[in-house]
Amino acid sequence: QVHLVESGGGLVQAGGSLRLSCAASGSIFSINAMGWYRQAPGKQRELVAAITSGGSTNYADSVKGRFTISRDNAKNTVYLQMNSLKPEDTAVYHCAAEVAGMWDYWGQGTQVAVSS
Repeated sequence: QVHLVESGGGLVQAGGSLRLSCAASGSIFSINAMGWYRQAPGKQRELVAAITSGGSTNYADSVKGRFTISRDNAKNTVYLQMNSLKPEDTAVYHCAAEVAGMWDYWGQGTQVAVSS
């Protein structure tokens, strides 16, 4: 079992920045990758960014150049630095962990709201 706890959401004006954190506990040795997903009202959940245990990253086209995913292995924590935020970034952001090819573990979510 893997337990994920997010923090760092909030309300920010367009152009501002936020940093999300996701602390993992439990069977962390089994995690192959961690990622951030988001879901806005009335929209499907989408992958925002992911990072593998080897440090490879990938991003949604909509956030490339603005968001950065990183990890601190000593703290078992993954971060999402979000810069140049836009109103369309408003969503609930969930941290997730991929184990054995399945994104089976999810945090409770943290709200990000960007005002225009």
